[in-house]
Amino acid sequence: MAKRIDISGLSAFYGSHKAIDDISMTVEPRSVTAFIGPSGCGKSTFLRTLNRMHEVTPGGRVEGKVLLDDENLYGSNVDPVTVRRTVGMVFQRPNPFPTMSIFDNVAAGLRLNGSYRKNALADIVEKSLRGANLWNEVKDRLNKPGSGLSGGQQQRLCIARAIAVEPDVLLMDEPCSALDPISTLAIEDLIGELKERFTIVIVTHNMQQAARVSDRTAFFNLAAVGMPGKLIEIDETERIFSNPSVQATEDYISGRFG
Repeated sequence: MAKRIDISGLSAFYGSHKAIDDISMTVEPRSVTAFIGPSGCGKSTFLRTLNRMHEVTPGGRVEGKVLLDDENLYGSNVDPVTVRRTVGMVFQRPNPFPTMSIFDNVAAGLRLNGSYRKNALADIVEKSLRGANLWNEVKDRLNKPGSGLSGGQQQRLCIARAIAVEPDVLLMDEPCSALDPISTLAIEDLIGELKERFTIVIVTHNMQQAARVSDRTAFFNLAAVGMPGKLIEIDETERIFSNPSVQATEDYISGRFG
């Protein structure tokens, strides 16, 4: 079940360096929220705080709150592994497990979690591959390595792997940056379908992509090199791209900097 994310006063650090500063926002369920902004402004760092991946980085720590519905993901009694199962992630470059078959790639998370009935595994794998619009392309070679697929197919395989465990939220860190235009459009179409089931947050450097796929857009920026990234504004995507409230947002979208 897709869930709402409420972030309040969130700052992230790498050791003593503050990477993002005092970010508060709400991500609505069953919607796509895009993060845009120049390189180095903390978009991906912030994304990684939403499923506690940031603290895997040496020296990575967070201050503030991330509530998934009413549960604080940084609560003292919350298991980070459970958080990462609930808040799935698709990375910039497709990363199927190279020694595993297509079938085993999709089933990997289910087997790790033990969250399935053995006689239902094949059905879940098929459902996930259908959900990622990949089933018809791979149904006759499920036992072949996932690494043998094209780049766009590999990324959809990674999406199938992420949704197989039925997360509440799906995070995507520039999921199309390594793909050709046709594969990019396929992923964008898929995002539009997946938001019916999941809350989706996507980081993208592609302004046109943000405008095409997202319901709301958040613009991040930093005052100077070495300063922490800040959320400048967040609003409905149409408004951000047509009539932003902050001049810096308009300057970035129109290509005056970034």
